[in-house]
Amino acid sequence: MKQEKLFDLLKAAVSPCECVKAAKQELLENGFEEIDYTGDWKLVRGGRYVLNHHDTTMFAFTVGSGYNKKDMVRIAAAHTDYPYLRIKPNPDFMTNSYAQVNVEVYGGPILNTWFDRPLGVAGRVAIKSDDVFNPRMVLYRSKKPVMIIPNLAIHMNRDVNKGVGINNQVDLMPVLDSIPEDERTTDYFLSFLARELSVEKSDIIDFELNTFCMEEPCFVGVNDTMISSPRIDNQSSCRALLDAIEDGNRADGINIIALFDHEEIGSSSKQGAASIMLHDMLRRILRNMDLSENEIDESIYDAMLLSVDVAHALHPNKKEKMDITNKPVMGKGFCIKQACSQSYATDAQAIAILCQLCDEKGIPYQRFVNRSDSRGGSTLGSIAGTLLPVKTVDIGIPILAMHSACELMGVRDMKALSDCVTAFFGYLGK
Repeated sequence: MKQEKLFDLLKAAVSPCECVKAAKQELLENGFEEIDYTGDWKLVRGGRYVLNHHDTTMFAFTVGSGYNKKDMVRIAAAHTDYPYLRIKPNPDFMTNSYAQVNVEVYGGPILNTWFDRPLGVAGRVAIKSDDVFNPRMVLYRSKKPVMIIPNLAIHMNRDVNKGVGINNQVDLMPVLDSIPEDERTTDYFLSFLARELSVEKSDIIDFELNTFCMEEPCFVGVNDTMISSPRIDNQSSCRALLDAIEDGNRADGINIIALFDHEEIGSSSKQGAASIMLHDMLRRILRNMDLSENEIDESIYDAMLLSVDVAHALHPNKKEKMDITNKPVMGKGFCIKQACSQSYATDAQAIAILCQLCDEKGIPYQRFVNRSDSRGGSTLGSIAGTLLPVKTVDIGIPILAMHSACELMGVRDMKALSDCVTAFFGYLGK
């Protein structure tokens, strides 16, 4: 059942908007109540709440039926975005009979994996309204592949298999259609979008639209031990957080999940982990539970955060790229990620808490550290910690082909990650 729910989210979350939409709908169906940050909150013990923040970031939290203000607030965060190609304003241009779309690179994708794949379009569109300060916002997702980025034939690019540079402005422009000469137009994509939304083209004011790979998740391997799919980074983590907030309730505590946008471009936005939103939300929750200012401060600084994002698995053809003593592989459990640079926000005390929890529950885990001569990636844990300085551990499943249009994960690791976050939310202690 858990694998079916993972597949459902991988297929649904083709943009940050669609991720939030799918996650919120699931939570509403599981008894959560939607609240608005601009409205009045009347939180109750035993309550379960979900909040949409600008369509691409989402928070959900539960308040135990026997809430005790001395109990640790537990938080887990992941991100809704992934590397993709974003459609620019004034997107249309023609090359002979080919209608094309102007795009820019979002995040750090492996660019050559985006060639020759059927691509859809998803995101949100701002439509003209009678109220200037309230444009109509519409979520959109194409129902079929609408564009493709064709590779140049090897006969015209003899060195392609030696590794050829990609010019983002020249080589990545998708083809939308091949158009007869008498039908050529300078607004082919915008006209298509207007028809899809059943609005006048002139009513489309702006949009946040990205391309997405339309391939679907599938099992790989003789014994179905692996999963190949777009967007494993980071929908696997979002899936684990949804499982945990639904199943890991404590009668005496508060659990919170945050699904942030913009992690792939540094998190510095109103929807990203570098915003003050999580800190403000936690304070507002605690105020609603009638804590004094001193008690709020005490509760915040006793809290703990799991920063949940994917890790690198050992690559069988490039094993020299992995650290010499920390070599996580797919199928052996989730990873605890460490870096003395604090690109992964981890310390010995927080790690010890998580290790003891997993050991007690029999949940398999591994350790990931970058090679000492390699600069690794980063995630949202350290960024969120600058505004919410709490005990933090970076964790995630080990995957191959990270930031490819299609990535690869181990089946068993998803269960280990979900079990870990669920245990973190549900553990009552001794």
